[in-house]
Amino acid sequence: MMGKRTQTNPLEVRLLREGIIESKHIVEAVVTDERGRVLSVAGNAQTATFVRSALKPFQALAVTTTGTLERYDLSDRDLAIITSSHQGSIEQVRQVFNILWRADIDPSALQCPIPDGKRSRLEYNCSGKHAGMLAVCQQRNFPLNTYLERKHPVQQLILTKVAEMLRMPAEEFISVHDDCGVPTYLMQLTQIAHLYAQLAARHNLDLERIVRAMTHHPAMVAGDGKFDTELMRLTPGEIISKSGAEGIQCIGRLGEGMGLAIKVIDGAKRAKYAAAIHILQQLGWIPPSTADALGERFLNIGKYNRLEIIGELSI
Repeated sequence: MMGKRTQTNPLEVRLLREGIIESKHIVEAVVTDERGRVLSVAGNAQTATFVRSALKPFQALAVTTTGTLERYDLSDRDLAIITSSHQGSIEQVRQVFNILWRADIDPSALQCPIPDGKRSRLEYNCSGKHAGMLAVCQQRNFPLNTYLERKHPVQQLILTKVAEMLRMPAEEFISVHDDCGVPTYLMQLTQIAHLYAQLAARHNLDLERIVRAMTHHPAMVAGDGKFDTELMRLTPGEIISKSGAEGIQCIGRLGEGMGLAIKVIDGAKRAKYAAAIHILQQLGWIPPSTADALGERFLNIGKYNRLEIIGELSI
């Protein structure tokens, strides 16, 4: 369901060098409620984009709905790293290894890439997601060596869960492979926001466990100094946040069943963080003090340059 207005002027993020505009980024964003109704929008709410790593909390449903957590005695820290786009720190890599060790899976089963300059697939930013999928395969006796394939039972399980949340036939989703090899999906911004609104509503126990893991262990979700981690640290129990590649940023307002999806048209990472801070303050989801703290890190990006945001969400 949508409200009457789903297209307005987009936001514009400007890079200023000593106060003079040097570059511009166009940003579209939409807020929906847990029923999928558009509450506010900037740009085109129906813009289609790949959801990328912002899908990870919903891919984690394969772990929370199959008894995999209980079977291998996995903790909230394990679940948080399953949802993560981590930095490959020692602490994060050990958490990924813990999942595999508890499920009796050799790390060689991981099929994500080895990061440039690194030695192990455990260090890749999506390794937690891959470890979670492998644990489900082990628990369900699914094949381990083909878990990346679209038709593999673990990927079909994930697709079914997402399709149920969006009340769509699974066969209607357009699937492509993400950089890590796992399927991701083409969705409208309204659909992505709708997923996050349901995640934030706290009505579903399987989703609630994912929320608890991410908000209680934000350092596992991204890492010190990274946007998702710092936003959730500054808003304990109020906000859930997950970034995706190519200008995707998704946020849920916990307990209120509202989800925000942001897409920077040219894919710029710096612009999505600036837009998120601007929108969160406009929506009243964060106080000025939190916006200022985030701005110090994510708007003032150099000695001589900073970011400013032009435009507002329309209702």
